[in-house]
Amino acid sequence: MSLPQPAAHPGLHPNLHRLAEQAVGRAIERGLTVATAESLTAGMVAAVLADTPGASAMLQGGVIAYANSVKADVLGVSREVLDALGSVDGQVAAAMAAGARAACGADVGVATTGVAGPEPHDGKAVGTVYIGLATPGGTTSFAYQFEGSRQEIRALACGAALERLLESVSSVSYRG
Repeated sequence: MSLPQPAAHPGLHPNLHRLAEQAVGRAIERGLTVATAESLTAGMVAAVLADTPGASAMLQGGVIAYANSVKADVLGVSREVLDALGSVDGQVAAAMAAGARAACGADVGVATTGVAGPEPHDGKAVGTVYIGLATPGGTTSFAYQFEGSRQEIRALACGAALERLLESVSSVSYRG
């Protein structure tokens, strides 16, 4: 008799859970730990990872940093960068990922920031999303432009974060 699988979050595309399973499996296989920093997705990335059996072996923790004060005070994002560029920017996403990695003592940090709508924010159009990654080798970010409802943009951003996380844990060559 097999155990029942945990219920997936309603409204999320099943692909998100497949990506999460792959990322969790690869991180465990490689002995890597992960932390999240989420603004736009407000914990969705960590929640989808945690839906995966075995996630406790790789998921260190996460920070929901919706407010700029949390980005600065908890994650260490420069207030000058936030003031100059706004919260929706590649530099901010990369700094958030580095902050999560440091705060949680993880090998890899992944971050999300963006505009889900319905209105533009900080001069950025609805659907503008940045995914940040931090590894022992440094930090980077990736820009996206998504279309759809607020919920769809957040789910697409979650998927993009999981894809970038999977790529990262597949390529990180050593434990930090």
